[in-house]
Amino acid sequence: MIRYFLELDFKSIYNLGNKINSHFSQTNDLNEIYKDQYTKVLVYEKNQEIIGFLMYVELEESVDILNVLVKEKYRRQKIASCLIDYMISELQDSVKLITLEVRKSNKAAINLYEKFGFEIINIRQKYYGNEDAYLMGRIIKE
Repeated sequence: MIRYFLELDFKSIYNLGNKINSHFSQTNDLNEIYKDQYTKVLVYEKNQEIIGFLMYVELEESVDILNVLVKEKYRRQKIASCLIDYMISELQDSVKLITLEVRKSNKAAINLYEKFGFEIINIRQKYYGNEDAYLMGRIIKE
């Protein structure tokens, strides 16, 4: 089941987020995000367990995906695809552009985003310390 996050999900989201970024819980205040009208978090729940989430910021007619994460044992089961598809279907009437950054070496994520029509717009040099990032985007409507 996909739904927007609740306060009771904070611990699970922090646990997952810290796996991709050891500073996740220090740089993402879920209490503030919960009150924020612009930042949204979709969670994928299976058997009452949060196994993935997608965090994005919606501003005007654009969205920036901040994080997409699925627990390791549930990867390659189309959970990230379901989260992205759900977000796009929720926003398709109000948003013109979706962007994100991804490590240049993260081929699995790049392939996933390309399946959803995202294209490389730019390269951000040394965005992840010594590693470059691709800025990717998808136009939803002109």
